[in-house]
Amino acid sequence: MKILVLGSTQNLEEFKAKFSTTLNFRTETSYDFDPLDLADTELVFDFFLEDFPSKIQIYGSYSQLTVFASIPKTSLSRLISNERNLSCTLIGFNGLPTMFNREYLEVSLLNQNNRGKLEKICKAIDTEFLVVEDRVGMVTPRVLAMIINEAFYTVEEGTATREDIDKGMKLGTNYPFGPFEWCGKIGIKNVYEILNALSNQAKDPVYDICPLLEQEYLAGQPVG
Repeated sequence: MKILVLGSTQNLEEFKAKFSTTLNFRTETSYDFDPLDLADTELVFDFFLEDFPSKIQIYGSYSQLTVFASIPKTSLSRLISNERNLSCTLIGFNGLPTMFNREYLEVSLLNQNNRGKLEKICKAIDTEFLVVEDRVGMVTPRVLAMIINEAFYTVEEGTATREDIDKGMKLGTNYPFGPFEWCGKIGIKNVYEILNALSNQAKDPVYDICPLLEQEYLAGQPVG
């Protein structure tokens, strides 16, 4: 199976950590590759597509292609809203930092008829998978973003320190990281953009972004 992986250096390192012993693949860190190279490619993992949705046109005419698109900040239906004539098979996945190299791939489908193809591919690349609803935030990114947002509210209110919150969450829930540790690993930009996408879609105050989180996102560093 000929595989292309498109992502940042961090994305590629996580992919290699998960699959390097079982798969042969080539990597790209930008879309500056010859689209003709896709003619004999069967599988693509694209960590960038949700930020550059127009690039889906690169894949659209290749009927043999299955494209896994990282979409925690959008959904497959939104991704293809302006692209109705795609020949490739599109599958969503959670490619956020720390969330890809896990036992299960968190994935979503536009068409449940593609589940058989998903099963065949995941068996071929030797990974388990978990299908979730095609919606903004998927499941794990949505839950973690909300936990991190609440942790920022707690700090803003002066109820506890970041260190105490991280320690308490790890001891109390057996999480591998506390909310602020996880925020650092995922990236506050990703956390903010997930919450912003959820807020814009749902129009529900439960997704209102904590002012302190927004301040640190805009500043690019912890405040106070």
